[in-house]
Amino acid sequence: MNALVKADSKGPPNHVTAQAAVEEKQYLTFMLGGEMFSLSILCIKEIIWYANLTEVPMMPACIRGVINLRGAVVPVMDLSNRFGKPSTPVVKSTCIVIVEVPTAIEGEHQNMGVVVDSVQAVLEIPTSEIEPAPSFGAKIRPDFIEGIAKVAGKFVILLNVARVLSMEEIGQLGQVAAMVEEA
Repeated sequence: MNALVKADSKGPPNHVTAQAAVEEKQYLTFMLGGEMFSLSILCIKEIIWYANLTEVPMMPACIRGVINLRGAVVPVMDLSNRFGKPSTPVVKSTCIVIVEVPTAIEGEHQNMGVVVDSVQAVLEIPTSEIEPAPSFGAKIRPDFIEGIAKVAGKFVILLNVARVLSMEEIGQLGQVAAMVEEA
């Protein structure tokens, strides 16, 4: 789980210039439903094994429940469900990635867990290798995608943390679910 891999290996592995360091960003890659996704390493707090999840009634379907993380209550999202797919089955390699999500209040952040099938590696991806999100044809909402990179012949979808884990939008989903249950 702790591997750092260069996505573009042009030149010797130990040769890094100041300019190259500026042009590369690090991403945590993970598997979800057979596809590879990634999040900027700057928003990742930690990775834990899937365990001790408490379900909370009346939550949106994409929220699996909450965990106790060193005394703090942290909501845990099922990304597959958020993308409109069936919930992620829990297997031996299932992890919860703890992500720091920006809130509506400037400078404030909230921790949120994200259920993933398995964590792959931390990749350094040159910004020149990142293409903009497609406007059509994606299996998830285009505003959830920050970009797409090609790494070792495979596409990696770079997720937009602020959109995918938007606390405001998830809150609205919870209100709609509560209204449907009451009707």
